Amino acid sequence: MSKHQELEDYRQQIRECVKCGTCRAHCPVFNQVQSETVVARGKVSLAEALLDDKIELDQRLISDISQCLACGRCVKDCPNQVPTDEIILALRRRIGREKGLTLFGRGISTVLQRPRLMNLLTRLGRAFSWLVFRKVPKGSGLRLRFPAPYITRDRTIPAIAPQAFRQRHPEFIAGDAEKPLVTFFTGCMINYMLPEIGDCVLTTLKGLGMNILIPRDQGCCGLPALCAGDGQGAARLADRNLEALTAHKADFIVTACASCHSGLTKHFRELGPDHAQLASKVMDIHMFLQQQGLAETLQQLPRQQNPRPVTYHVPCHLRQPGLKEAPQNLLAALPSVRLVEMKHADACCGLGGTFSVYHYDISKQLGSIKAEGIRDSGAEVVATACPGCMMQLQDTINHAGLPQQVCHVLELVAADLKKA
Repeated sequence: MSKHQELEDYRQQIRECVKCGTCRAHCPVFNQVQSETVVARGKVSLAEALLDDKIELDQRLISDISQCLACGRCVKDCPNQVPTDEIILALRRRIGREKGLTLFGRGISTVLQRPRLMNLLTRLGRAFSWLVFRKVPKGSGLRLRFPAPYITRDRTIPAIAPQAFRQRHPEFIAGDAEKPLVTFFTGCMINYMLPEIGDCVLTTLKGLGMNILIPRDQGCCGLPALCAGDGQGAARLADRNLEALTAHKADFIVTACASCHSGLTKHFRELGPDHAQLASKVMDIHMFLQQQGLAETLQQLPRQQNPRPVTYHVPCHLRQPGLKEAPQNLLAALPSVRLVEMKHADACCGLGGTFSVYHYDISKQLGSIKAEGIRDSGAEVVATACPGCMMQLQDTINHAGLPQQVCHVLELVAADLKKA
């Protein structure tokens, strides 16, 4: 089985932190908490002390390490480019190995590694959703009727789809013989909760004449397990996906989820040369469509007289690798859209994987900053490129009492393509 790096492997990078404090100005969590232990240099100091046996893995340390969104702001602005986000994940893996996973982390990791169990639970969840959940007005999500561990009753979550995306479509969809073979990595949220986004992916790829492969045996990208501290579980998922995604020689592997893109690229590469080779084929769907000339095609469509004002939220997992412009370019080219700027457009929405589960109060505080930008933008719709961000943003909007709805960029793209 493949294996992620240990904390010890980052000792040199840890020493390169000069404790300058630049990270303090850019860390969203520090701006809310104002505690040195949650900022990057504080966590790096804790990692170094742990390696040198100066401190132990006590509950205070575990809590401090959990307070990280993995947004990458500290890395981007660090003068020495210390990979604090990777160091923190290595710390969480050590915590998981030596102290065990939390109940929530163990549950998530267990389910994600067992597709049959995942399918069963989603079917049961759908069947009993009327009992467990109540609808939020205007069809913007569901909320729990009764208290549940780690999930508050006022949190908005999307409904489970009647049928999973991969069950709704054949594994192979033929296109033009001379066009590339494109593998679609669906991710968990698109497969189980938001299959309409997957349908939009197919609409765009079919419109370009692509041959499409949707591997049945693909699984979770592994990022939720990594965030929870389950390194072994994440590695098992990576090995499963390596086998599933290399069974056919695809020219490209596309993702429509920014987090899945990060899981299959940044966190996939360190597992070995085979994983790195596969990661080199993975592309964000918006970048792929832009390279295929879709923006130019959209610009040639008849413009609508009263386009809807739409603003764009930049997911951290697209901002980190420098991929934030492609979705914006597609939106700007749409005949039905008037793209408007949003203050704090590339600020983290506050999800951060397991962060928003353990620290929902801070997550909501960060969401209020996004809500201010959304309100002031004058947009009717908030578009983004990550299903996780969609869930968090809609929750933020609902808490703020705003009328806007959140959608995926490709939902707007596919709608205009169908009208053409």
